[in-house]
Amino acid sequence: MTHRELSGTVALVTGASSGIGEAVAHDLAQRGATVVVVARRRERLARVVAEIEGKGGRAFAVPADLTDRDQATAAVADAVKATGRLDILVNNAGVGFVEHALEADLDRWRQTVEINLLAVLSCTHAALPHLVAAAEGPRGIADVVTISSVAGRVTAPGYSVYAATKHAVGAFSDSIRKELVGRVRVGLVEPGAVDTELTDASKAEFEWLRPQDVADAVAYLVTRPKHAAVSELLLRPSAQER
Repeated sequence: MTHRELSGTVALVTGASSGIGEAVAHDLAQRGATVVVVARRRERLARVVAEIEGKGGRAFAVPADLTDRDQATAAVADAVKATGRLDILVNNAGVGFVEHALEADLDRWRQTVEINLLAVLSCTHAALPHLVAAAEGPRGIADVVTISSVAGRVTAPGYSVYAATKHAVGAFSDSIRKELVGRVRVGLVEPGAVDTELTDASKAEFEWLRPQDVADAVAYLVTRPKHAAVSELLLRPSAQER
């Protein structure tokens, strides 16, 4: 496998201003994809684009609040307008609050659903026609990858709504996988504990995953030959039990 196996493709990565999304954007660019990075933080996106271009890659920034359906739809349209196509969608934008139901803030529950689930639906809905069109080209396949979580398989106290959203995107992904079989591969990457700016690994009892570990998993899914599809990839730190 070379580092240019995605030459000629375009990938849109949400939540790409930091953490997992940033790592995924860099990794796909290094493999030859033109990368469209989407997030709310304009300055962070500009930095990511500059870093990718500084390494010889090609990238575009599309600032958007993906909890707004119109902005999510426009972000996909802007990406296609700028690049002419769309081969890969990586739904990475997400948030997680740890709070028990009796003390929970309902607004944070709603925010979790809006970002972790509704934004995935909006971006995927907007992207699918372009992905199907790309799959009719020489590559013969296109990809949707959603960053889920081990919480999409198991639950834990304090993670009720977070787990609910991750279970939901799993069901959504498997259903559309069956609808699009042979044209668009639909996969989930389900990480365990990852050290990002949204987490605090300083007091962890074991070594957490790094964003690049998740980026490696995404790259594995989207670089399979067109006859092979990885529908789920569960990725834990080697010392994580749950």
